[in-house]
Amino acid sequence: MRTDTKALLDDLKLNPRETYDDVVRRLAEAAYDDEPLTPEEIEAMEEGIADIKAGRVRPLREIMRELGDDKVIESRTS
Repeated sequence: MRTDTKALLDDLKLNPRETYDDVVRRLAEAAYDDEPLTPEEIEAMEEGIADIKAGRVRPLREIMRELGDDKVIESRTS
């Protein structure tokens, strides 16, 4: 195992005695969504996709400006 990978796994341990196997297993299990999407969630996603395809989109910077958080975006993109 590469040392940088080991360091990442060390950072993900819930406690120092947790094994790497435990960490990897926890991450692998978290990757699976055991709750199926509801029909409402699927419909909302389809509407969002249709909006994107139709060009009904706004830049994040514009939305953040309306919310008063545009300085946060500017500081992260500069």
